[in-house]
Amino acid sequence: MDHRQIEELSLNNWPALSTLLYDGWVLRFAEGFTKRANSINPIHDSTWDVDGKIEQCERIYAANQLPAVYKITPFVRPGNLDGVLANRGYSVVDITSVQTLRLDSLAEPKPYTVQIDELATDAWIGLFCRMNRMDLRYKPVMERMLSNIRTPKGFITLFSDGEAVSCGLGVIERGYIGLYDIVTDERYRNRGFAEQMILHLLHWGKANGAGYSYLAVVADNAPALRLYSKLGYSEIYKYWYRVKNRLSRMSGFMRRPS
Repeated sequence: MDHRQIEELSLNNWPALSTLLYDGWVLRFAEGFTKRANSINPIHDSTWDVDGKIEQCERIYAANQLPAVYKITPFVRPGNLDGVLANRGYSVVDITSVQTLRLDSLAEPKPYTVQIDELATDAWIGLFCRMNRMDLRYKPVMERMLSNIRTPKGFITLFSDGEAVSCGLGVIERGYIGLYDIVTDERYRNRGFAEQMILHLLHWGKANGAGYSYLAVVADNAPALRLYSKLGYSEIYKYWYRVKNRLSRMSGFMRRPS
C-alpha cells in the first residue's frame, strides 16, 4: 500500500465530528479532543495563494473556538508548507512515528482472558477514561467520534485475575488493522499486559481479514517504541504538528497528543 493511503486510513478511523474540504485541504473539527481530529490536513493539491489560505484557516478555526493546527506529513501540498508555517511562527510539536507490521508471522498470545466488542460499551469507555486519566468533559465527544467509525472495529479489554488491566481499539480497513487508544492501568504497567493485549487484538484482526497493521506513536514515548519494536513494527514515515508558538506552551491544550 502507498504510504499516503495510511494517512487516509487514519483520517477515516479516528474520525472528526465534522469536516470541511477547503481547496485540497481537509479541515477537521471535534471540539478540541485530540489534535488529530482538530487539525488541518493538507494532503491534496492546493490552487490558492498559500499565505491567504493560512490566514483564512486561522479565521475558520477561531470562529470554532479552536487554534489552527497543521498535521505535517511527507505528503503535504504544497510541498514547502512546513517552511511557510515555520516562517509564520508555527512551532513543531508531537513528532510521531507511523509504523507498520505484516501479520503473517504473529506470535501466539498467552491465554489471558480478553473481551472484544464490536461497539464501544459504557464499560470500555469508562475503563479507557480512567486508565488514560482523560478529562471527562471530552467523554461525550469521544463517544460520538467512536460511533462515527464506519469500518469493522474491535474494542478490547484484557483481564488478569479478573481485573481489567489494559484496553485498546483496532479498526480494520483495506486489509489493515489500525491500533488506537492502547493503554494499560498504571498499576499494572511494565508487566507485559499491553504486549499480550495487542497480540490478541492483532489475531482478531487477522481472523477478520487484516494482513497488516499500522499505528502511530509519539517519538519520545520510549516504552511504547520498545514494545512496538519487540512486536516487529517498523517505521515508514514521521509526521508532526505545527502550532503557533504561544499555543505550544499552553498547558492542557488538547492533552492527548495524537
